[in-house]
Amino acid sequence: MINDLGCYAIPIVILIILFTGMIKGVEVFDVFMKGAKEGLMSSFIIAPSLIGLITAIEMIKVSGALDIFTSLIFPLTNYLKVPSEIVPLALLRPISGSGSLAILDNILSSYGPDSNIGKTASLIMGSTETTFYTIAVYFGYAGIKNTRHTVPCALIADSVAIGFAIFIVTHF
Repeated sequence: MINDLGCYAIPIVILIILFTGMIKGVEVFDVFMKGAKEGLMSSFIIAPSLIGLITAIEMIKVSGALDIFTSLIFPLTNYLKVPSEIVPLALLRPISGSGSLAILDNILSSYGPDSNIGKTASLIMGSTETTFYTIAVYFGYAGIKNTRHTVPCALIADSVAIGFAIFIVTHF
C-alpha cells in the first residue's frame, strides 16, 4: 500500500483543488479553461523564439560545429586540466537540454556513473542551466528584445558551475 502511494498523489491533489474550489464558490472548470487559453496564447507568443533556437541547435549538431569548436579550445581545456570527454557537454548544456542529456547518457554509458568523468558530467548537468532556452522562453513571452547583461552573466554562472564541478570531483 505504501509503495503505491505515489500513484495516488496526482488524483489526490486534483481532488483537493476541486474540493477547495467548490467550498470557495469558484467555477473550477471556467478557471481551468481560462488558464488553458492563457497557456495556449503563451505558446504562440514564444513559438518564434523556440523555433529559431531549435533550428540553431540542430544546425550545430548536424554541421559538426560542436566537434570543431571542441578541438579548437582543446589546448586551453588541456592546460586547465578539463577532461576532454566533458567539453562537448559543457559547450552544449547552455544551448540544449536534450542534446546535453544525450551527451550525458553517452558519458555515463562509456565511463560509468561512479567514474570521475561521470560524476563531473552529472554535477555539470545538475548545476547549470539551459541558458539560451530559458532566455528565449521568458524574454520571448515578456516581449523583451534587449537582454542586456543577462546572457553574459548567465554564461559566467554556467562557467563557474562547470569549474566548481571539476574542482569538487578532482579534490573530493
